[in-house]
Amino acid sequence: MTDMGSGAGRPPLSALLSQVLVAFIIEFDNEFERQMPHRTSGHGRTQGRGAVPWLVSMAMWSTCLRFVGDGGITVRELAKRVRTGTNLAGMQRWGYITVAPDPAGTRAKPPRSDWVVRATTSGCRAQHVWQPLTGVIEERWAARFGTNTMAALKEPLQVVSEQLDPALPDCLPILGHGLWSTPDRGRPADHKRPGPGHRRPAPEPEQHKDPPQPRADLPVLLSRVLLAFAVEFEHESPVSLAISANVLRVLDEHGVRVRDLPGLSGVSKEGISMAMGILATRGLAVCGPAPDGGRWQVAALTPRGRSVQNKCRERLTETERRWQARFGGEAVTALREALERLVGDPGARLAAGLEPPPGGWRASVRRPGTLPQYPMVLHRGGFPDGS
Repeated sequence: MTDMGSGAGRPPLSALLSQVLVAFIIEFDNEFERQMPHRTSGHGRTQGRGAVPWLVSMAMWSTCLRFVGDGGITVRELAKRVRTGTNLAGMQRWGYITVAPDPAGTRAKPPRSDWVVRATTSGCRAQHVWQPLTGVIEERWAARFGTNTMAALKEPLQVVSEQLDPALPDCLPILGHGLWSTPDRGRPADHKRPGPGHRRPAPEPEQHKDPPQPRADLPVLLSRVLLAFAVEFEHESPVSLAISANVLRVLDEHGVRVRDLPGLSGVSKEGISMAMGILATRGLAVCGPAPDGGRWQVAALTPRGRSVQNKCRERLTETERRWQARFGGEAVTALREALERLVGDPGARLAAGLEPPPGGWRASVRRPGTLPQYPMVLHRGGFPDGS
């Protein structure tokens, strides 16, 4: 199958950004899992007494707990500072936070936006584990790949990031309905979305500074640049980048076994199921018994799905071409070359940091043959492959 790339056999810029970011997040998550008492559906709970929270991914730190200080934070202020959605209901259910009216408040029924988010005992422990992890993983990468390699990656990322919409969040959003990254895809049809070159004004100064996580952090830079690319791609796309890059990309008219899709895409079975449901609803793919009478269900593109697949491939190439003109050919070329050096062929250099801790949940599941070409960040804990 032909890759959607920028040139013969070259992966799209968004795929390279995604695979480096996903590799960083998985290594980050593995270290959190090793240090943090937790529970999961397949492995029960870690040893020790007392309640322990459900295991979650870096997204739940980036969109929630890193902003919750000792005195808590209102729901309104949290949304303002995160600049994207978070899964407050999940974080509360999983044991990391409480969300309740301020006991010092004077109103009998304050609006939910004025309720206060506070970290539980488990949430405070998770904050203590999470806070230094970005720096820890960056130090590992500098030792593994070389400081010059990491500098060659971060410099063009910084150049591009500084030219982006300042209202973009510092992390990827939890994917919305339709698995869109673009925040307003669920708004009414008459809502006019800004074009790909639109720049909103900088947000008003906030009363409180963010907890230490400078924008030069590698996952912040990767996330902002990748999200900007996704927003531009999705501006007129019939499907989200998460669906196009991961599932639509690996399908063809002849049919691919559904059981093979997680390994081909790097996305979990649950993420595949959601994406296939959307593709089927829109008439882009069908799923059913194999034409040769085999026992496995197969997924195949419809003629319209094949057309959309081709258009998505062209859109990826065109978006990178526009970026060359907008952000400078030198910066975008340097970024692509730095990413290609890290990803290698087919990502073997990144694989060194993906080994899960002994007894970790990833150690008990089959490792896919690739990393996702766009993170599938879902409400199911925020893992980058939709797990």
